[in-house]
Amino acid sequence: MAFARANGTVLHYRTDGKSGAPALVFINSLGSDFRIWQDVVAALANRLRIVLYDKRGHGLSDAPLGPYTMDDHVDDLLALLDHLGIGRTSLVGLSVGGMIAQRLAVRTPDRVQALTLCCTAAKIGTPELWAERIAAVEAGGIEPIADNILQRWFTPRFRETRPDEVAGWRNMLVRTPARGYAGTCAAIRDTDLTADAGRIEAQTLCVAGDQDGSTPADVVRHTAGLIPGARFEMIDGSGHIPCVEKPAVLAELVGRHLQEARIV
Repeated sequence: MAFARANGTVLHYRTDGKSGAPALVFINSLGSDFRIWQDVVAALANRLRIVLYDKRGHGLSDAPLGPYTMDDHVDDLLALLDHLGIGRTSLVGLSVGGMIAQRLAVRTPDRVQALTLCCTAAKIGTPELWAERIAAVEAGGIEPIADNILQRWFTPRFRETRPDEVAGWRNMLVRTPARGYAGTCAAIRDTDLTADAGRIEAQTLCVAGDQDGSTPADVVRHTAGLIPGARFEMIDGSGHIPCVEKPAVLAELVGRHLQEARIV
């Protein structure tokens, strides 16, 4: 395990892959840690320098008191990249991780080579939805809402045929610090990147799961339409977490995108 104090917050991270190769950073969704990427990384590590990390409030990273802002998450990642000596990188962001990636690409376009925005959007949900989610977590923790979240994360087929894996991912979700989860909900609530999307310069791929209950495909497709030159792809038979449910398909899409962007 590796830890670094970045932007005043201790972040848990891991590097993998080929030393000296182009860097690729994976940014997790709400309520998850970097283990969700394990099968995608296995397919890409022979060509890239991989960086995985737990954003603030998640996994083994610090969970400072919230609320957080999207720029808090961006500042954390930029500080981690500086710590690792990485100037330019490509990003793969899932859900709120995709929002972090979009914001970073607008703030520091010179540092972002290519973007894969997975099951995410320029704006996710409504302030009322996130206020209700925050209130529920502050009142009772994540456990009471976990099963509803898992229905959005995974397709019925995945939940029915791989119950032990679903149980394990549920454990990850409910063990997320409640104040880290609620703090990041606030960041999503307060973020609308619609006006920024047209300023993204990096070559961008937007990926949706056809059965995603959190960011439906039409929402992802709309965001792709806001970003100059962005391409949209659908993963069949996937919910909100295709890196768990369809890792080989997602890895192939990311790898092809990086080839088209002449990163690898």
